[in-house]
Amino acid sequence: MKPVVVRNIKRADPNAIGTLAAVGVSTAHEALGRSGLMKPYMRPIWAGASIGGPAVTVLAQPGDNWMIHVAVEQCQKGDVLVVGCTTDNSDGMFGELLATALHARGVIGLVIDAGCRDVKPLTEMGFPVWSKAISAKGTVKATLGAVNIPVVCAGVNVEPGDVVVADDDGVVIVPKKLAVEVAGKAQKRKDDEDGKRQRLAAGEFSLNMYKMREGLQKAGLIYVDKPEDV
Repeated sequence: MKPVVVRNIKRADPNAIGTLAAVGVSTAHEALGRSGLMKPYMRPIWAGASIGGPAVTVLAQPGDNWMIHVAVEQCQKGDVLVVGCTTDNSDGMFGELLATALHARGVIGLVIDAGCRDVKPLTEMGFPVWSKAISAKGTVKATLGAVNIPVVCAGVNVEPGDVVVADDDGVVIVPKKLAVEVAGKAQKRKDDEDGKRQRLAAGEFSLNMYKMREGLQKAGLIYVDKPEDV
């Protein structure tokens, strides 16, 4: 790995980002062909957080948050900072002070494949973080990494400028080159689900709505009126 900071990156289409943020992680993940979803250990530190924005990426050394400090300067309003580590780590690499610096830059959240601390003040200031762990263990500033290069975060490759969508369901990454296409599919899926939700709320059975009965019968499912008929 070359220790480098890339200053200028291409960010995904802002309209596509807005659509993907509005539909949420589950719908975006489905629209992307059920891919791009980070490992399920990535959880929000407080419930109800929901964001969507372009990724500024950081490759950090385990237990060393030096490059997160470096990355703050490269962030723009609406960005999401995504931090991957060179090896497995759960130390508390991010906290209130770094969040304050990012918030001042207009950054809307952090995704980090490591630990986070200062949960109470972060919750009070409304700064959303998705992390692998919550840990008070401190870190050092000793070894270089890189900013705005491709990184692997919680099992997913993240390119600078890719769309990050995160909520209570987890974190999904939509490649910037596919953002417009996937946003269109996601919106169509959401509209379809809205219609189905209304039908289900009116009392229609999903078995009928999805035309499942014939398939269930072919698979061998039988109905009986009494237990002794089994």
